[in-house]
Amino acid sequence: MTPTNLKLTTCLWFDGQASDAAHFYTSIFPNSQILTTQRFLEAGKEHHGREPGSVMVVEFDLDGHRFVGLNGGPQFKHSEAVSFQIDCATQDEVDYYWARLGKDAGGDETKGCGWVADKFGVCWQVIPTRLKEMIGSEDKEAAGRAAVAMGNMTKFDIEALEKAFRGD
Repeated sequence: MTPTNLKLTTCLWFDGQASDAAHFYTSIFPNSQILTTQRFLEAGKEHHGREPGSVMVVEFDLDGHRFVGLNGGPQFKHSEAVSFQIDCATQDEVDYYWARLGKDAGGDETKGCGWVADKFGVCWQVIPTRLKEMIGSEDKEAAGRAAVAMGNMTKFDIEALEKAFRGD
């Protein structure tokens, strides 16, 4: 059977910071909001070990992409194995997301090649849409120059990528 109205929601695991993370993200992305907050109950405390009334789950939407922040505990950490790609049309957009997501990350926010980790350890790829066009170009030499330039960058510089693509 094929679902007709399949909706995918990304669940992010936190250790007590789900609400803080949801508020942080919704302050950065346009057209975003906190949707619901669910709290731990006394029932089941022997399993979850959390204070009744503390935040269990925060559901939020970032410009049309639904997330759930789950306060699951210290067992799991975020890594670059999962990241969220932000397509940016301009250098101003690249700079905006890079600066805001990397704010207060504790010095380990830059990962290279457009990746930035936020203060919660969640990884984001801040990617110029133009870079995708350059690397996908039928001019393989130009695409290769752009790819090499990309590999040498931490935060992407669209003008420098364009120069490499043109062979300047």
